[in-house]
Amino acid sequence: MKRSLQWRLTLMLDGAILLSGLIAALVSFILAYGEAREFQDDMLRQIALLTTRSTTASANNEWPRQNQAEIALDEPESRISVIYVLPDAPRPGWLAGNISSGLHTLDMAGERLRVFLQEDPAGKITVVTQPTETRDEIAINSALRTFTPLLFLLPVMAWLIMRIVRNELRPVRNLADHLDAQPADQPRPLPDKDVPDEIRPFVQAINRLLARVIDLMGQQRRFVADAAHELRSPLTALSIQAQNLRQAGSIESMNERIIPLQAGIERAIKLTEQLLNLARIQAGTAETTTVDVSALSRELIAEYLPRAEAKGIDLGLEGEGPLLLPAAPENLRLILKNALENALKYTPAGGEVTLRLYAAEDGAVCEIIDNGPGIPVSERERVFDPFYRLPGASGEGSGLGLAIAREAAACLGGSVSLGNRPEGPGLIFRYSQKRKT
Repeated sequence: MKRSLQWRLTLMLDGAILLSGLIAALVSFILAYGEAREFQDDMLRQIALLTTRSTTASANNEWPRQNQAEIALDEPESRISVIYVLPDAPRPGWLAGNISSGLHTLDMAGERLRVFLQEDPAGKITVVTQPTETRDEIAINSALRTFTPLLFLLPVMAWLIMRIVRNELRPVRNLADHLDAQPADQPRPLPDKDVPDEIRPFVQAINRLLARVIDLMGQQRRFVADAAHELRSPLTALSIQAQNLRQAGSIESMNERIIPLQAGIERAIKLTEQLLNLARIQAGTAETTTVDVSALSRELIAEYLPRAEAKGIDLGLEGEGPLLLPAAPENLRLILKNALENALKYTPAGGEVTLRLYAAEDGAVCEIIDNGPGIPVSERERVFDPFYRLPGASGEGSGLGLAIAREAAACLGGSVSLGNRPEGPGLIFRYSQKRKT
């Protein structure tokens, strides 16, 4: 319940309505109680005025002229009493003293009374009384008639709020049901036609994520299909070469046929290693440490120097001293290794390949520069796709080297790019990585 948006909204709104309703009911009760008391005071004034006029008319016509002290008129429900005190008659004890005309609260034989006193020019006093207990009872009953409907209305409003919140959040539940009903291998975008404006950005973000997932699944399907195709070719060749080896009639013929068989096995092993490297990079399991790029580059130069010397290629290293980067050593090694292999593969005999290292303002840059045929500008993005090879490219390869380099660079937070060699024909493979702050 603590994590339920529906229940939290319902409880908060119900609490706000309940609190404001109780405050409104209390204020209404107080105001109604005060108005009832004022109304009763006005009623005492009106009764005094009406009885004064009535007795004045009676005195002019047939009012007896004796010293009558009190005349009481009782009204049973409101217990209102009208008392007349003639000019020459003594006042009651509870009315003795110099009490001015108007409203007063007095005690009479232990009972509190609300008294309105009015004296006419002839000296006759009209007194209208009502027990305060009766007044309070009438005022409270009147106020409760206003207070009670509000109390009964509060639970109805709480129920309505719960229903409204549930209905307004129903589109979210419908979207969840729509997602649950989708097949895992064919997700579809969520409909946002009847979605509230506050939820629409969230739904659109989910749709963008689903679009990326669909695109990624398509890439994986194409990758699996291309990998199967690339593996089938060397395996088929190995099968044919194994059959040819069986048909060899002599040791010399067998030795001749073993050479292409071994080459095919090596190609299959290399392709398998590349596929495993790409899968490992995409899994993101490599640990990040501080790597000495200069030392790693010297190791790679020593590893590929025999291959370069076999082709008469001048393989060199340029650097400004120790260069440290936070990276996964395996991933950084794959980036430089694949770039060096491509450069040595496509650089003609007698050419040059240089591994250059230098520090940038916010990171480091590694460049592999060759004077080979280069890559057309229109193809420089395509060559990063898995299993893509330039049309008419010489040599053997699977087209995975640059794809692995880009995936590894992305995992390290860096980037790879291809550019023209400024001194003439050739290509520059550039890997740049910013230092993390």
